[in-house]
Amino acid sequence: MSRQKVLSSLCGLIVVDKPVGMSSMDVVRRVRRAAGKAKTGHAGTLDPLATGVVICCLGKATKSVEKLMGQPKIYETEVDLSAFTQTDDLEGERQEVEVPTPPTLAQVQAACQTFVGDAIQQTPPIYSAIHINGQRAYKLARKGETIDMPTKIVRIDAVDVLDYTWPTLTLSIKCGRGTYIRSLGRDIGKKLGTGGHLASLRRTAVGDYTIEKSHPIDRFESPITQDDLLPVPE
Repeated sequence: MSRQKVLSSLCGLIVVDKPVGMSSMDVVRRVRRAAGKAKTGHAGTLDPLATGVVICCLGKATKSVEKLMGQPKIYETEVDLSAFTQTDDLEGERQEVEVPTPPTLAQVQAACQTFVGDAIQQTPPIYSAIHINGQRAYKLARKGETIDMPTKIVRIDAVDVLDYTWPTLTLSIKCGRGTYIRSLGRDIGKKLGTGGHLASLRRTAVGDYTIEKSHPIDRFESPITQDDLLPVPE
Protein backbone atom coordinates (compact mmCIF):
# COMPACT_ATOMS: atom_id res chain seq x y z
CA MET A 1 0.00 0.00 0.00
CA SER A 2 1.33 3.44 -0.88
CA ARG A 3 2.10 6.08 1.74
CA GLN A 4 -0.61 8.26 0.20
CA LYS A 5 -3.26 5.59 0.86
CA VAL A 6 -2.02 4.97 4.42
CA LEU A 7 -2.27 8.65 5.29
CA SER A 8 -5.66 9.11 3.62
CA SER A 9 -7.16 6.46 5.93
CA LEU A 10 -6.57 8.64 9.00
CA CYS A 11 -9.52 9.10 11.35
CA GLY A 12 -9.68 11.36 14.39
CA LEU A 13 -9.34 14.93 15.60
CA ILE A 14 -6.45 17.35 15.80
CA VAL A 15 -6.55 20.72 17.54
CA VAL A 16 -4.82 23.64 15.84
CA ASP A 17 -3.78 26.98 17.34
CA LYS A 18 -4.79 29.21 14.43
CA PRO A 19 -2.56 32.25 13.97
CA VAL A 20 -3.66 35.77 13.04
CA GLY A 21 -4.29 36.26 9.33
CA MET A 22 -5.34 32.73 8.40
CA SER A 23 -8.93 31.70 7.78
CA SER A 24 -10.30 28.50 9.24
CA MET A 25 -10.33 27.02 5.73
CA ASP A 26 -6.65 27.93 5.35
CA VAL A 27 -6.06 25.76 8.44
CA VAL A 28 -8.10 22.91 6.95
CA ARG A 29 -6.08 23.04 3.74
CA ARG A 30 -2.80 22.95 5.67
CA VAL A 31 -3.97 19.97 7.77
CA ARG A 32 -5.38 18.13 4.76
CA ARG A 33 -2.07 18.40 2.95
CA ALA A 34 -0.20 17.06 5.99
CA ALA A 35 -2.74 14.24 6.23
CA GLY A 36 -2.14 13.01 2.69
CA LYS A 37 -5.33 14.63 1.38
CA ALA A 38 -7.55 12.81 3.88
CA LYS A 39 -11.09 14.17 4.07
CA THR A 40 -10.85 17.12 6.47
CA GLY A 41 -13.29 19.60 7.97
CA HIS A 42 -13.34 22.05 10.87
CA ALA A 43 -15.75 22.32 13.79
CA GLY A 44 -16.30 26.07 13.98
CA THR A 45 -15.02 29.14 12.15
CA LEU A 46 -12.65 31.73 13.56
CA ASP A 47 -12.26 35.14 11.93
CA PRO A 48 -8.86 35.77 10.30
CA LEU A 49 -7.96 38.34 13.01
CA ALA A 50 -8.76 35.84 15.78
CA THR A 51 -6.38 33.19 17.09
CA GLY A 52 -6.74 29.94 18.98
CA VAL A 53 -8.58 26.64 18.93
CA VAL A 54 -9.76 25.23 15.62
CA ILE A 55 -10.71 21.54 15.74
CA CYS A 56 -9.99 19.68 12.52
CA CYS A 57 -11.80 16.40 11.89
CA LEU A 58 -10.21 13.82 9.60
CA GLY A 59 -11.76 10.92 7.74
CA LYS A 60 -14.91 9.47 9.28
CA ALA A 61 -14.49 11.90 12.18
CA THR A 62 -15.97 14.59 9.91
CA LYS A 63 -19.35 13.11 10.86
CA SER A 64 -18.76 14.59 14.35
CA VAL A 65 -18.49 18.20 13.14
CA GLU A 66 -22.05 19.17 14.08
CA LYS A 67 -21.74 17.64 17.54
CA LEU A 68 -18.46 19.43 18.19
CA MET A 69 -19.85 22.75 16.98
CA GLY A 70 -22.51 22.46 19.67
CA GLN A 71 -19.92 22.33 22.47
CA PRO A 72 -19.49 25.45 24.69
CA LYS A 73 -16.65 27.74 23.72
CA ILE A 74 -14.34 29.93 25.79
CA TYR A 75 -12.76 33.12 24.48
CA GLU A 76 -10.42 35.78 25.80
CA THR A 77 -10.78 39.18 24.21
CA GLU A 78 -9.59 42.75 24.57
CA VAL A 79 -12.30 45.35 23.94
CA ASP A 80 -11.30 48.92 23.07
CA LEU A 81 -14.02 51.10 24.62
CA SER A 82 -12.78 54.36 23.07
CA ALA A 83 -14.21 53.79 19.56
CA PHE A 84 -16.56 51.78 17.37
CA THR A 85 -15.64 50.39 13.96
CA GLN A 86 -17.81 49.18 11.05
CA THR A 87 -16.39 45.70 11.37
CA ASP A 88 -16.51 45.65 15.20
CA ASP A 89 -12.79 44.79 15.19
CA LEU A 90 -9.48 46.32 14.12
CA GLU A 91 -10.14 45.94 10.38
CA GLY A 92 -12.66 48.79 10.26
CA GLU A 93 -12.07 52.53 10.40
CA ARG A 94 -12.23 53.92 13.92
CA GLN A 95 -15.23 56.03 14.91
CA GLU A 96 -14.03 57.80 18.04
CA VAL A 97 -16.43 58.22 20.95
CA GLU A 98 -15.95 61.07 23.42
CA VAL A 99 -16.20 59.71 26.95
CA PRO A 100 -15.83 62.55 29.49
CA THR A 101 -15.82 60.17 32.45
CA PRO A 102 -14.77 56.56 31.83
CA PRO A 103 -17.00 53.97 33.51
CA THR A 104 -15.85 52.46 36.79
CA LEU A 105 -14.93 48.81 37.19
CA ALA A 106 -18.21 48.22 39.04
CA GLN A 107 -20.18 49.76 36.16
CA VAL A 108 -18.29 47.63 33.65
CA GLN A 109 -18.90 44.44 35.61
CA ALA A 110 -22.61 45.26 35.95
CA ALA A 111 -22.93 45.94 32.22
CA CYS A 112 -21.22 42.67 31.35
CA GLN A 113 -23.62 40.66 33.51
CA THR A 114 -26.62 41.95 31.53
CA PHE A 115 -25.35 39.88 28.59
CA VAL A 116 -25.36 36.57 30.48
CA GLY A 117 -28.29 34.25 29.86
CA ASP A 118 -29.89 31.54 27.72
CA ALA A 119 -31.73 33.94 25.42
CA ILE A 120 -29.52 36.95 24.66
CA GLN A 121 -30.65 38.91 21.61
CA GLN A 122 -27.73 39.75 19.37
CA THR A 123 -27.26 41.49 16.01
CA PRO A 124 -24.38 39.97 14.03
CA PRO A 125 -21.74 42.32 12.58
CA ILE A 126 -22.54 43.61 9.10
CA TYR A 127 -19.13 42.27 8.07
CA SER A 128 -20.02 38.63 8.68
CA ALA A 129 -20.89 35.55 6.64
CA ILE A 130 -24.62 35.75 7.43
CA HIS A 131 -26.78 35.31 4.32
CA ILE A 132 -28.94 38.32 3.40
CA ASN A 133 -31.22 37.72 0.39
CA GLY A 134 -28.92 34.96 -0.80
CA GLN A 135 -25.69 36.94 -0.45
CA ARG A 136 -23.07 37.13 2.28
CA ALA A 137 -23.52 40.23 4.45
CA TYR A 138 -19.86 41.21 4.17
CA LYS A 139 -20.09 41.26 0.35
CA LEU A 140 -23.07 43.61 0.50
CA ALA A 141 -21.29 45.78 3.06
CA ARG A 142 -18.23 46.07 0.82
CA LYS A 143 -20.50 47.32 -1.97
CA GLY A 144 -21.74 50.06 0.37
CA GLU A 145 -25.27 48.70 0.47
CA THR A 146 -27.51 49.34 3.47
CA ILE A 147 -28.03 46.11 5.37
CA ASP A 148 -30.86 45.31 7.76
CA MET A 149 -29.19 42.63 9.85
CA PRO A 150 -31.59 40.15 11.48
CA THR A 151 -31.20 39.60 15.21
CA LYS A 152 -30.62 36.14 16.66
CA ILE A 153 -30.88 34.51 20.07
CA VAL A 154 -27.64 33.20 21.57
CA ARG A 155 -26.56 31.64 24.85
CA ILE A 156 -23.84 33.33 26.91
CA ASP A 157 -22.88 31.45 30.07
CA ALA A 158 -20.34 33.85 31.57
CA VAL A 159 -18.68 37.21 30.92
CA ASP A 160 -15.85 37.70 33.42
CA VAL A 161 -13.66 40.80 33.66
CA LEU A 162 -9.99 39.77 33.72
CA ASP A 163 -8.59 43.30 33.59
CA TYR A 164 -9.82 46.84 33.07
CA THR A 165 -7.55 49.80 32.43
CA TRP A 166 -9.36 52.45 30.42
CA PRO A 167 -9.95 52.15 27.53
CA THR A 168 -9.01 48.44 27.36
CA LEU A 169 -11.34 45.85 28.84
CA THR A 170 -10.10 42.24 28.95
CA LEU A 171 -12.79 39.57 29.20
CA SER A 172 -13.17 35.81 29.46
CA ILE A 173 -16.38 34.65 27.78
CA LYS A 174 -18.05 31.25 27.85
CA CYS A 175 -20.82 30.89 25.30
CA GLY A 176 -22.84 28.63 23.04
CA ARG A 177 -22.81 28.10 19.31
CA GLY A 178 -23.31 31.08 17.00
CA THR A 179 -22.33 33.82 19.45
CA TYR A 180 -20.48 36.74 17.87
CA ILE A 181 -17.88 38.05 20.30
CA ARG A 182 -17.46 41.12 18.06
CA SER A 183 -21.15 41.91 18.60
CA LEU A 184 -20.78 41.39 22.35
CA GLY A 185 -17.86 43.84 22.54
CA ARG A 186 -19.84 46.42 20.57
CA ASP A 187 -22.98 45.93 22.67
CA ILE A 188 -21.13 46.21 25.99
CA GLY A 189 -19.77 49.54 24.77
CA LYS A 190 -23.25 50.74 23.85
CA LYS A 191 -24.53 49.67 27.27
CA LEU A 192 -21.77 51.71 28.93
CA GLY A 193 -22.23 54.76 26.69
CA THR A 194 -18.73 54.30 25.28
CA GLY A 195 -17.29 52.84 22.10
CA GLY A 196 -16.64 49.14 21.72
CA HIS A 197 -14.69 47.00 19.27
CA LEU A 198 -12.38 44.01 19.59
CA ALA A 199 -8.65 44.73 19.74
CA SER A 200 -7.88 41.00 19.99
CA LEU A 201 -9.72 37.69 20.19
CA ARG A 202 -8.44 34.25 21.18
CA ARG A 203 -10.50 31.07 21.47
CA THR A 204 -9.04 29.01 24.29
CA ALA A 205 -11.42 26.06 24.33
CA VAL A 206 -14.17 24.21 22.48
CA GLY A 207 -15.68 21.79 24.99
CA ASP A 208 -12.82 19.71 26.39
CA TYR A 209 -10.49 20.65 23.54
CA THR A 210 -8.30 23.38 25.01
CA ILE A 211 -5.46 25.49 23.72
CA GLU A 212 -3.09 23.31 25.76
CA LYS A 213 -3.99 20.39 23.45
CA SER A 214 -3.36 22.39 20.29
CA HIS A 215 -0.56 22.31 17.73
CA PRO A 216 1.08 25.39 16.17
CA ILE A 217 0.43 25.79 12.46
CA ASP A 218 4.04 25.08 11.50
CA ARG A 219 3.66 21.56 12.92
CA PHE A 220 1.76 20.72 9.72
CA GLU A 221 4.82 21.14 7.56
CA SER A 222 5.44 17.45 8.36
CA PRO A 223 3.03 14.52 7.91
CA ILE A 224 0.28 13.63 10.37
CA THR A 225 0.08 10.04 11.59
CA GLN A 226 -2.71 8.23 13.41
CA ASP A 227 -0.77 8.62 16.66
CA ASP A 228 -1.09 12.40 16.35
CA LEU A 229 -4.90 12.26 16.38
CA LEU A 230 -7.36 12.43 19.26
CA PRO A 231 -10.20 9.90 19.33
CA VAL A 232 -13.62 10.73 17.92
CA PRO A 233 -16.03 11.76 20.73
CA GLU A 234 -18.77 9.25 21.51
